[in-house]
Amino acid sequence: MKICTIVGARPQFIKAASLSTELRRVHVEILLHTGQHYDYEMSRVFFDELSIPVPSYHLEIGSGSHGWQTGSMMASIEQVLLEEAPDCVLVIGDTNSTLAGALAAAKLGLRVGHVESGLRSYRRTMPEEINRVLTDRLATWLFCPTDVSVRNLAQEGITRGVWMTGDVLYDVLRETLPLARAKSSTLAAFGVSERQFILATLHRAENTDDRGRLSTFAHALPKLGIPVVFPVHPRTSAALKAAGLWEGLARNAAVRLTGPVGYLDSLRLTEAALVAITDSGGLQREAHALGIPCIVLREETEWVETLEGGRTVLANGGLEQLPALVKRMAKAASFLPPMELGPKNGASRCIRQILEDTGA
Repeated sequence: MKICTIVGARPQFIKAASLSTELRRVHVEILLHTGQHYDYEMSRVFFDELSIPVPSYHLEIGSGSHGWQTGSMMASIEQVLLEEAPDCVLVIGDTNSTLAGALAAAKLGLRVGHVESGLRSYRRTMPEEINRVLTDRLATWLFCPTDVSVRNLAQEGITRGVWMTGDVLYDVLRETLPLARAKSSTLAAFGVSERQFILATLHRAENTDDRGRLSTFAHALPKLGIPVVFPVHPRTSAALKAAGLWEGLARNAAVRLTGPVGYLDSLRLTEAALVAITDSGGLQREAHALGIPCIVLREETEWVETLEGGRTVLANGGLEQLPALVKRMAKAASFLPPMELGPKNGASRCIRQILEDTGA
């Protein structure tokens, strides 16, 4: 088959590392990069570290409002699909690149495969939730990472073309962790040791655009009683500076501010952290798989499986309680052993096989 895989944001690059390798064993893959994330630290570094094939097309759409960005992507993706005439289109996750790719393909009568189908936060104010729901309505193949995501689709009346494949992110984690351990020197660079620091990330609009929540978060980090490594997303950096919070964090010896880090360093930091604090679904799942306690800075999560066993908890909006919550999570160190999200034979291989069996 001739398959066009559409990526555009950091989480999609990571998953493409495993997915593209597997697809190219048998099929012809066209990798299309929308340019939703474009800085080296948010884009090219992942291609370099994970040996992802160079994209056949780079649309360089860049930042903008949701409507402008999605519409611009659709127009450019359509031209590529008309030129290449693939047998099907694969989209990943829940970004604007995901929805734009699905819409452009569906309007041209092309079959769509949605990797990470069926996830639901049931919060329609999240742009990601809109993207998920609409993409699932357009997809021919709905590749679900968990049994819960299969049930979510069934509750919406979607049962045809639904497959439980496991989580592609776990494929990448399993394949890349030995490389991260061998190559990453990030712990020494930040002057921290195993289980002697907190890893914190923040990027969702609900946290960065709410100045009160952002301020509470920023003031809580120095009070955690342990060094904090804080790789800062570009959106978060701009928000912290606009709110007058950046300088205070930068001057505090307990907080190690840095720009976005590559996947190898991110994985090594996650594995070595005492506790992870994040609003990222990817880091939430990685911490869960590695057995690292994780505090999710949200009131809900589409990855409800990670809440089982108590190793991952929701902050539920009470960011002022973050120091006490970190202390409790750090003390409860006798968590369940690391978990595997999905079958050991690999989600990427499962997706490839389904496409071969049903795509003719």
